Amino acid sequence: MDAPLLTHHELVRPWRRATLVAGTIAALELVLLVAAASMLLAKPLSHVIQRQAVAAATAPPKQLQEAIKKMNAPAGKARHPRSAIRIMVFNGNGQSGAAGSEASRLHSLGYRISGTGNARRQDYASSVVMYKPGFRAEGLRLAHDLGIRVVGPLDGIRTSALGGGQLAVVVGA
Repeated sequence: MDAPLLTHHELVRPWRRATLVAGTIAALELVLLVAAASMLLAKPLSHVIQRQAVAAATAPPKQLQEAIKKMNAPAGKARHPRSAIRIMVFNGNGQSGAAGSEASRLHSLGYRISGTGNARRQDYASSVVMYKPGFRAEGLRLAHDLGIRVVGPLDGIRTSALGGGQLAVVVGA
């Protein structure tokens, strides 16, 4: 039996081919495993990221949190009598004479009126009481006296526009 002898190159060539095929299959399996793992982890991970993003976007800054704390703090007792409080009355509903009639009502309750005028806007749906810093308790007392539910610090009105007053009333519809 005569068999031809294989050369060195003929013996190595099938192993090289087998190694390349096995490496390619291993690389393909790795890609498939990574794809499957990312598909399994994507949904829970996206929920976690979404919750953190919503929490970060809706968390008020520290300064705002402190202001909210101050607004929600108990007002305490009004330190100044009604006769010592000056109020600026703004017409915010567009009806002629609304600020003047509200000023008369306040004067009859014992408040001093620093002036009347028109608000920048004439579309206030309800009346608003605003107060300078340090006059929250007086603002709440005034709102109670007038039956007004909306009370807050000065917003959109400069202190200089109060004519020396400590509180402002914007008469709404």
